[in-house]
This record gives sequence, C-alpha cells and structure tokens, in this order.
Amino acid sequence: MVSSDPPTVVDPRLARAGQGDQAALGELLAEQRERLRRMIALRLDRRLQGRVDASDVIQESFLEAASRLDEFLVNPSVPFYVWLRFLTVQKLAETNRHHFGAQMRSVGREVSLYRGAYPAATSAALAAHLLGHFTRPSEAAVRVENKLQLQEALNSMEAVDREVLALRHFEQLSTSETAQVLGISEEAIKKRHIRALKRLKDALAQMPGGKDLLP
Repeated sequence: MVSSDPPTVVDPRLARAGQGDQAALGELLAEQRERLRRMIALRLDRRLQGRVDASDVIQESFLEAASRLDEFLVNPSVPFYVWLRFLTVQKLAETNRHHFGAQMRSVGREVSLYRGAYPAATSAALAAHLLGHFTRPSEAAVRVENKLQLQEALNSMEAVDREVLALRHFEQLSTSETAQVLGISEEAIKKRHIRALKRLKDALAQMPGGKDLLP
C-alpha cells in the first residue's frame, strides 16, 4: 500500500553534505538504494536483464549526485529523492542507448510524455511484479493466463495513467513526488490514479484470488 504524503522536511544531512561531509552524503544515498532498485527493475529493458546490474547503474548515479550536489542545493526545487531518481533514470537511459544505439533514439519522442519517468514501465513488467509469487510452479499455465489478462488491462489504459500506477504503487512515490516526476498537477495525478486503480481492480476481480493482489 502507498502511504499518505509525508510533510516536507529538510534533512539537515543535506546541508552537512553540501559542506563536504561525506558520511552524511553516504547515509542519504544509501537510504534511497532500494527505492532506486525497484525503479530500475520496472524500467530496465527486458533484453538487458542478466546483462546489466542495477547496482552498477545506481553506483553511477551516486557518483553523478556527489559531483552535482552543489548544483542541487543552490535551488532544491524538488525533494532529494526525486532529483536522485532523475539522475538514475538518465543513467538507465544511457545504458539502453549504449546497448541499442539508434534503435533507442527512435523512441525519443516518449521523453516528453514521461519526462522524469522515462524509460517507461512496461505492462509486462507491471503485471509480473503485481503477480509476484501468486501462483505455484504447478500452476504455470494459470500464471501465464493471469499475466496476459493483466497486461491487456494495463495496455488499455492511457500511458500516463499506467505510469501513475507504476510510480504510486510500485515505486511507492507520494502524490506530490509523482506530480513532480511527470510534470503535471497533483489534482490531475489524483484523478488519473483513481481511474487507473479502478481499471486494475476490475481486472483483478476477474481472476481467482485476484482481490488479494489489490494495491
């Protein structure tokens, strides 16, 4: 479940990190590692699974964050995590381009749609994460059928609605953070979230035991 939006708090470790306290910076970065790992799991191109280590992508983004921290602190217009996530998404996009070259440039038009969410979370990745270990190995055929049913429901949504689900329920971002990532208003996020969640619940309700998976 996604918790309600927490109050905005300025972490005093940010100021110390800006003054050169490497221990404070290390703590701040380490606390966000698992959130970033979840994001990469949703957005890493399936063809690169097993070839690209999420830890390497995260480490590169941490090095980038350390070198650009002063730039962030001059005008921290978004929470630290949203900024760090943006740097990690950039590194992930660079990884995709490195492996696929011109093929990735052909989908560059999606950047304006997803903004900070790009690369997009695919319906297949969302369905797989939602199902998790829902079925036993002996029920593999049922699992495949359920996954296809979920993918169909997710594909029927607008792309931005699908991203709202990914950001809110899988990456566990707040409404405010989701709005900042996608570059649209919080009110719009709330409306899209309600609409997408209803579609997802309707799809899960058609599956045996699907209600247990409701986010």
